[in-house]
Amino acid sequence: MPQSKIMPGFRPAIGFTLFYLALIVLIPLSAMLLKTFQLSLDEYWAILTNQRVQASFRLSFGAALIAAAVAAVFGFIIAWSLVRYSFPGKRLFDALIDLPFALPTAVAGIVLAAIYEPNGWIGKLVMDSTGIQIAYKPLGIVFALIFIGLPFVVRTIEPVLQEFDIAMEEAAASLGATRLQAFVKVILPNILPAAITGFALAFARGVGEYGSVIFIAGNMPYISEIVPLLIITKLEQYDYPGATAIGLTMLILSFLLLLLINGLQWWVRRRSGQL
Repeated sequence: MPQSKIMPGFRPAIGFTLFYLALIVLIPLSAMLLKTFQLSLDEYWAILTNQRVQASFRLSFGAALIAAAVAAVFGFIIAWSLVRYSFPGKRLFDALIDLPFALPTAVAGIVLAAIYEPNGWIGKLVMDSTGIQIAYKPLGIVFALIFIGLPFVVRTIEPVLQEFDIAMEEAAASLGATRLQAFVKVILPNILPAAITGFALAFARGVGEYGSVIFIAGNMPYISEIVPLLIITKLEQYDYPGATAIGLTMLILSFLLLLLINGLQWWVRRRSGQL
C-alpha cells in the first residue's frame, strides 16, 4: 500500500516537518552563508588566521573534547552505580543528575564561579593545597562543561545497562572469565555505542555553550576566551561578516567532528553485531 494510506495524515505531517525545518534551521543557516559570502576569500582567511580567533577555537574545541571524555568516564560510573546498586538516597541522587537540564545556564555559571574562584569553598581548598587556580582559567571552562555534559552521558548509558541481560555475565563467569574479562568482552561492546552517543551529545553541547561558561572563564583574550564570546564581541562591534565567518567555521568543524564520531559509532555497532 502507498505510504500515505498506511500512515494517515502523512502529507500534512511531512509538510509541517519540512516547514519547521526550513524556518528554524535552513533559513538561519542560509542567512549566515549569505552574510559570509560578502567576504572575499582573502578576508575570510584573514579572519580565521587571526591569532585571537585561533586561540578561541583551540580553547572551545579542546575544552569540549576533554570535558566530554571526562564526562563519558564518570557518566558511565554513575550510570553503573544507579543501575546495579541500591543505596540510601538513590532516588534523590538520580534526580540531581538532571539538575543541569533544569538549572538556567547563567545561574549554573554564577554558582560554579562562586564555588571554584580562588576565595570559593572548593577553589580556595585546591589553591591552598596544590596552587592550581580553577576559576577564570581554561580549567574552569572544562569543569563547567563537565557539569553540563555529564547528564547526557548518564541518561544515554543508563537505559542500555537496564536492558542488558545479566545472564550474559553469568555465562562468561561460568566459562572461567574474570570480572575484567567479562567487562571487556561482554559488557563494554554492548554499551560502547551508547557511550559514544553520550560523548557526542556532551561534546556538541560543550562546543556552543555560553551561559554556564562565561562567568567562570575569565574571558581573557588568547587565554580563556571562548568562540561564542568572540562572536558576541564581533556583533557588539557591528562586525557582522566577521561574526558570521567565525560562526560558519565553527558550524563546519562541529559538523565534521560529529560526523566522525557518528561514523565511529556505526563502525562499533557493526563490529559488535548490533547492525
